[in-house]
Amino acid sequence: MRFGPAFAIFCLAAALPAAGDPRREQDYAEQIQRQLAAGRAVWLQAESRTFLGLYSDAEKTDNRDAAIVLHDMGGHPDQGPVVRGLRSSLPQHGWAVLAIQMPVRETGAGLDEYFALFDEAAARIDAAVAYLQQGGAKRIAVVGYGVGAAMALYRLSGKPDGVMAFAAISLPVADYPLPQGQSLEQIKRIGLPFLDVYAEFDLPAVLGSAWQRRMAGKDNPVYRQIRVDGEGHAYLQEHNLLLKRIYAWLAVTANEK
Repeated sequence: MRFGPAFAIFCLAAALPAAGDPRREQDYAEQIQRQLAAGRAVWLQAESRTFLGLYSDAEKTDNRDAAIVLHDMGGHPDQGPVVRGLRSSLPQHGWAVLAIQMPVRETGAGLDEYFALFDEAAARIDAAVAYLQQGGAKRIAVVGYGVGAAMALYRLSGKPDGVMAFAAISLPVADYPLPQGQSLEQIKRIGLPFLDVYAEFDLPAVLGSAWQRRMAGKDNPVYRQIRVDGEGHAYLQEHNLLLKRIYAWLAVTANEK
């Protein structure tokens, strides 16, 4: 008996681990709240799961502009230096910030094991958008890092509701047959202002797909790709340059809206 591609995809879907690691999220939340130096902890809910967010008001503005910040694979909403840097720098430039805990797998899990969490991640982004709108935000951007960027791309490609711009930092592209892993096709469906930033010495899944991402975004007149020279995926050398790229682009994009 022969089976077609649809059956193979069904088998892959059935084999995907269905849940994240709530204990790991709880450990992160407890650690962050013990040492939180800026902003305040808020608790959001999506799909009957409560998760941590770190919210900071914009300085000298009314919080009409707000950014949702998403961490990389296995990280948390105060992950340094990228996420923590965004949390501290964006409020200084007129943006309220809500960094949220994305679903995580156990330590050592790879990208392929994260795709099963993308629908839950999309629901968390929905909850973050609703939270900011209830607080008076009128223009909301999403800034995702690594797998957080891939999770945001998945949500925004099918449901851009409530979001006016998307900045992806070190967006990985995987060769994966399920919808959650079809990043290049998702890029083609994005009509939002889209900043695609990557490092000169980034991970292979990011660096090797830069040209493919650029081609996938070619029909979007507000897609822009930038390479940060001298940096690796963690942006340890001069992460302030990355932060400047993000908030400068957000300022221009907001002014055009």
